Amino acid sequence: MSDIPSWHIVGDWFDNCSCAVPCPCTFAQAPDNGFCESVLFWRVREGHYGDVKLDNLSFVRVGRWEGDLWARKAAGVAGLYIDDHADDRQMEALPAIIGGRAGGFPGGRQSRGIERAKIRYEIAPDLSHWGVEIVGKIKAWAKAISGPTSPPGKYPQLINAPGSETGPGPQLVTWGKSTILSVDAHGFKFEYTLNSAKHIPFDWGGP
Repeated sequence: MSDIPSWHIVGDWFDNCSCAVPCPCTFAQAPDNGFCESVLFWRVREGHYGDVKLDNLSFVRVGRWEGDLWARKAAGVAGLYIDDHADDRQMEALPAIIGGRAGGFPGGRQSRGIERAKIRYEIAPDLSHWGVEIVGKIKAWAKAISGPTSPPGKYPQLINAPGSETGPGPQLVTWGKSTILSVDAHGFKFEYTLNSAKHIPFDWGGP
């Protein structure tokens, strides 16, 4: 990887997937029913890939995989959408990171393509809700889980997750439940409600 520059990205990640609550991935287990269909979202608050600035960029991955990811017995395919204001150098840098070619934690999947898109997202400051939408392609919205014994304004969270999707190191998983997951994008078409969702901050670097 001598041609890979130093890189670092910090921000927010969340997903919305076909698994029931709680998602087995976070506990390093195989997905429900042996497969996972999902939308994954990243918002880079600050970042760089060599001298390419990546601040304030978002990207979305939609896909399906089968098998146990954590036992390295999984196969999958995915498509990627990157903010429509990303320039050509940013469009090269982000897939290198998320596809695993630049080292660090992220791992790759067989790709169905990369497109620019207008990405609308929202993450509540108190993590009471989050979601992302690409008109005509993706809707993935969720609310943090609460119940009759929840303290007001407090949501279930987990530290030291054995299968954190944002990698090793400090992380805090906030558990949610989908309000809608609807996908018609990159050849995938699926829809779920009341399924798993979660928010985790990320801090990645490489190579």
